Amino acid sequence: MQVDDTIVAIATPLGAGGLGMVRLSGSQARSIAERILRFPAASAWQAWHARPAELTDAQASVIDHVVATFFAAPRSYTAEDVVEICCHGSPVVLRHAVERAMEAGARLAEPGEFTLRAFLRGRIDLPQAEAVRDLIEATTLYQARVAAQQVAGSVSRRLAPIKEKLLELIALLEAGIDFAEDDTGVASDAAILARLAGIEAGAGELARSFQYGALVRDGLSLAIVGRPNVGKSSLFNRLLERDRAIVTEVPGTTRDVVSETAAIGGIPVKLHDTAGIREAAGAVEALGIERSFQAMADADLTLVVIDASAAPDAEDRGLIERARSAGPALVAANKSDLPRSVAPLPEAILVSALSGDGIERLRQAILDAVAPAGALAPETGFLTSLRHEQLLRECERWLGKARAAVGAAIPHEMLLLDLYAALQPIDAITGGTTADDILNRIFSTFCIGK
Repeated sequence: MQVDDTIVAIATPLGAGGLGMVRLSGSQARSIAERILRFPAASAWQAWHARPAELTDAQASVIDHVVATFFAAPRSYTAEDVVEICCHGSPVVLRHAVERAMEAGARLAEPGEFTLRAFLRGRIDLPQAEAVRDLIEATTLYQARVAAQQVAGSVSRRLAPIKEKLLELIALLEAGIDFAEDDTGVASDAAILARLAGIEAGAGELARSFQYGALVRDGLSLAIVGRPNVGKSSLFNRLLERDRAIVTEVPGTTRDVVSETAAIGGIPVKLHDTAGIREAAGAVEALGIERSFQAMADADLTLVVIDASAAPDAEDRGLIERARSAGPALVAANKSDLPRSVAPLPEAILVSALSGDGIERLRQAILDAVAPAGALAPETGFLTSLRHEQLLRECERWLGKARAAVGAAIPHEMLLLDLYAALQPIDAITGGTTADDILNRIFSTFCIGK
């Protein structure tokens, strides 16, 4: 990939729309824009200013009336000269603008190349670049807020003191080796172990944050199971906040798994409404019940729904035990608005899909069941990338080896090898020592115009 070329791409989604954008980046961005656009009057480009223009064809005929905005290096997204041409959102017009730019000397951008150039020119670091993709793919406002914090450098800010402490320890030991002829120890084993403990604690805490960060980025799946006519579909619709599943008073209405995604606490949760579990009355119902059990086995969390107005029977208790044996499970006692002659199960969450009573408690219980209590605020920075979590775990392993080396009185020259090995995964997160194949793998998942 030649990063000194001027590149061009459509930066808005495919399909027709009111507006669409074509982005140019590189040293020739302005001159190429001048060859494909016709401005009403000659004037110098001004950074961060928009100019009306006409997009023309090879015969100088007007194709569209556009607005061209210029961002001068280094105060642009890529830290290069950037021109963004805002056209009407016709795919034909946008494609024509790209083709004209390529005829004038631009090259079609590779996937993620705009963000790659921003990284290579120091505009952003690697965690920020990866967060750009997460921001584009966000499906809830909370996901977008977390990604925006990471684009602003929240993860990098948490990594910085960990790396700084590790570098300080490396420098301390290197100094001790340099002045070995003085026969004076620069740091005692206790001091080295104390420094290692602080570094390990910081790396471990950040690595553990991925448990919650993975939920924020990828969401979770929730299977709603129970006997017929306990209100599973009504509860499904209430959590979804719209009528998606058919609800009737006839037991066994749901014969297949119905799936939709809802946002609970800002986390995307894929809800699976399943067929009522009982002794099947036919082949179709039997198949639906089998799919209910499969959904329960595949889900991250199972919600067993029972009837709060009736005493739980052996089938309810058996289903609860089966759900718990498959993984995390909650029990919701629906129809709490109806009179009750018996006390509900102590572990059951009383809810009413009809009135909405208890629904917020249920939503919170769903989050508490799969996320650590007191989840980190987005401003503190937590990991949403499996690559980052694995690299920090690798850093922890090398720090553990270094700690063992101190206990075994290994010479500092050998101890430094472990410390340098612990530094490499941190550099791989921030991009300090990242190989080309890692960069290509990361940026190849971006859309063309980003």
